[in-house]
Amino acid sequence: MIFKSGKPQFSASEAFPFTDASMDFDDSSAVVLQDARRRADAGMAGGRRTNAQKWLIALSLVGLYLAAAVVFHALDMVQSRTLYVLSGLIVGLSLVFLGAFKSGLHMRAQEKRLKLPIVVCALACMLLVVYLEPATQILLAPFSFVTMAYGMYRIPRNTAFLVAWALLSGYAVVIALHYTAQQNDALLRLEVMHFVALAVSLPSFIYLVGKVQMLQRILHRASRKIKNIQEDAQRDTLLGCFNRRYIVAALEEQKQLADETGIPLCLAVVDLDHFKRINDELGHLGGDEVLRSFARVAQENVRAGDIFGRYGGEEFLLIFPATSLLPALNTCERIRAQVEAHPWTGLLKCRVSVSIGVTQYIPGESVLEFFSRSDTAMYMAKEGGRNQVVVEEPVAKGDPSVTVELLGEDPDAQDDEGSVITAVRHGQRLVSRV
Repeated sequence: MIFKSGKPQFSASEAFPFTDASMDFDDSSAVVLQDARRRADAGMAGGRRTNAQKWLIALSLVGLYLAAAVVFHALDMVQSRTLYVLSGLIVGLSLVFLGAFKSGLHMRAQEKRLKLPIVVCALACMLLVVYLEPATQILLAPFSFVTMAYGMYRIPRNTAFLVAWALLSGYAVVIALHYTAQQNDALLRLEVMHFVALAVSLPSFIYLVGKVQMLQRILHRASRKIKNIQEDAQRDTLLGCFNRRYIVAALEEQKQLADETGIPLCLAVVDLDHFKRINDELGHLGGDEVLRSFARVAQENVRAGDIFGRYGGEEFLLIFPATSLLPALNTCERIRAQVEAHPWTGLLKCRVSVSIGVTQYIPGESVLEFFSRSDTAMYMAKEGGRNQVVVEEPVAKGDPSVTVELLGEDPDAQDDEGSVITAVRHGQRLVSRV
């Protein structure tokens, strides 16, 4: 069966008024919006550290302490055996924590990054070095601040105060052991001054960093709320699929990506048949339930990378990124068949079906032209009897061919999943109908 379509290729329709389409598919504003979004996403991605980077930071801080100890050794203030002990502790504890992370033991802990055990081990090692070499107590105060700062964003403030109390208690024990062993009053006075300075400054430091920690938690909660709001703003509140604003923005972005990379892009316009009759039979609440069921069926039959959303009323858009025409056609036919076979319940006196128009993006055309060709194909499906998929094959601009031919399915043409592929001949707009 062959017929001519008298509908202009880029005309307005009742479902998609030309004024609305022009407003939504504004290429100039979308380019600026999507560029800004990409820069923001790139900045967020760049702010995340990998596990290797986190280990590098921790080992660098440990290396600074070891380097300072080496300098003290060069000044004849630290013995070689102390350096050997310190190096052994660093290597041994690093292997212990690395093994815990590799084996998954850290997942059993309440704090998965093990910041508290790392901080406690680091402070204990510094106290041991101070006990072996009293001169290294000059390093104790500054590196205690560094160690506490390293763990403060994961360690609760009250726990940090307990760790500080334990550090000061251990330091007092070391001072007592030094005086007992050496009976050196000058060393005692020097160590007491260091102790008083650390006892006054470290709790104050923890208190102030705790304020920053509290601010970080507030910002984190606000960020999560903003993210939830953004996700809600992308979804249709009735159906759960993407809404009109998001689907139009996604189409703009995929069009720009196709222009930049040359990858294929397809678009389908999906319209429920006789939806006014369904509303008349079931009422608006029943019609809403039909829409919800359809959206669920459609989303269950699209691929992971496809973008499905409601454009308005009973009209939907389905974007196929990095997809050529035949795989897009197969997905559309699968949706059509599943909707037709779905066990619709209620007081429906007519079957529920969909008409779908699908086409492939022509590089250089506007989003409005791309959308209008899919819209035209969808209306061809309506004119051809509904419950079918119409493919408008992309042709060069200016091609006068408007022939539309209804073809049967070719049983020899199948995709990887065994689904029948409708043949598409160059320069024609073809209809796949059951």
